[in-house]
Amino acid sequence: MSIVQAVRPRFGWYGDDFTGATDTLATWAERGYRALLFLRAPTAAQLAAAGPLDAIGLAGATRAMSPAAAKTELDKAGCLFAALEVELLHYKCCSTFDSAPDVGSIGIAVQTLRRYFPNALLPIIGGQPNLGRYCLFGHLFAAAGTGGIVHRIDRHPTMSVHPVTPMGEADLRRHLAAQGLLHVAMLDYRAYQGVETSVLLDDCLAEKPDAVLFDVAAEADLAVIGQLIADRIAAGPMLAVGPSSVARALVAASNMRPTDTPAPDIFSRRDGAVLALVGSLSPVTRAQVEAALDYQRIDVDPVRLLTEFGYLQSLRRQAEACLATDNVMLVTDAAQAPPAQMERVAAATGMLLSAVLSETQVSRVVVAGGDTSSHAVDALDIWGLSYRAAMVPGAPLCRVHSDDPRLDGLDIILKGGQMGPPSFFADAARR
Repeated sequence: MSIVQAVRPRFGWYGDDFTGATDTLATWAERGYRALLFLRAPTAAQLAAAGPLDAIGLAGATRAMSPAAAKTELDKAGCLFAALEVELLHYKCCSTFDSAPDVGSIGIAVQTLRRYFPNALLPIIGGQPNLGRYCLFGHLFAAAGTGGIVHRIDRHPTMSVHPVTPMGEADLRRHLAAQGLLHVAMLDYRAYQGVETSVLLDDCLAEKPDAVLFDVAAEADLAVIGQLIADRIAAGPMLAVGPSSVARALVAASNMRPTDTPAPDIFSRRDGAVLALVGSLSPVTRAQVEAALDYQRIDVDPVRLLTEFGYLQSLRRQAEACLATDNVMLVTDAAQAPPAQMERVAAATGMLLSAVLSETQVSRVVVAGGDTSSHAVDALDIWGLSYRAAMVPGAPLCRVHSDDPRLDGLDIILKGGQMGPPSFFADAARR
């Protein structure tokens, strides 16, 4: 029997960016499930090192990919999860569903992965209340920062003007239709109040839709949705789409008893300072940067980083000198960031992070920004992440798994632009 056959976790997830993938990791692990997030397709040796798993994740970057690149990436992922014989594969998209026909297409993801998971039900979970995300009659709403004012997504102060995938449509059915999912049925939140919920879902499925969108108005809705999903998994392997609320729904309803695992030790950490890398242009993150008094700030000019030979090494030397005595925050200059070259900037900051860590021991790494996190972690010799402890919703404290002893066991936090309170960076340094 091969190691792939031996592992056989019940659940899998593919994260369209690294930050979101760690949120799903936390969702499973905090409820006692054995879970590990791989940063690329695992080898047999890495699967063996991970041990038995209930849920297995793969961190990707399809949120920033063209349809052709995403299809190639997701065909490989579909083959992997089908070989692992997971009962349900969760395509983990951002909780704000920011995507477009030409970049980060959720429609392409569904069309590519569906053939590996042919269950008649393909649920799309439209909200995640613990992050301030709500879906009402198919329309998406999101808070502006932790505990902030809730806006319809097409009027959200950040997501409506996102530099790559601005959200100009709040109706998720229309939004996804533009990406090729022309027939998305809907179960609105009123259906969860009665006893005929399953019958209403059967009525939706009778129309043979591309997917079924589930409203989420409150956390309690997820248990109802999870039970509907669990009742239909027996019909065959299932694909589900949405933020980490997919996992939250499943753990609220699943009859599987997670394996008892010892509580993680969150108090011990390596010697050394904290190194933060900030690439997010979100006003939430920028306010957190201004409130971060526990760090020595080094501004990074993205134009110079892309065009000036030797600038990266100059930044590396400056960071290393500061890390000898202080925490350090590398901050991409928002005013000078060229929107058309955002991906190249994110990749270059990932190389900068790798260069600093190759010469300096730190106790913890914090990366802010979805694309920045994807490229930063991809630049490091890391093959997996496991959960250590809660930090803020959507951004847990994780442990690095690497064959490089300088990186193995390192603390890391990957934070999306909208996540965390104003004190986030101070909390990340002190806890």
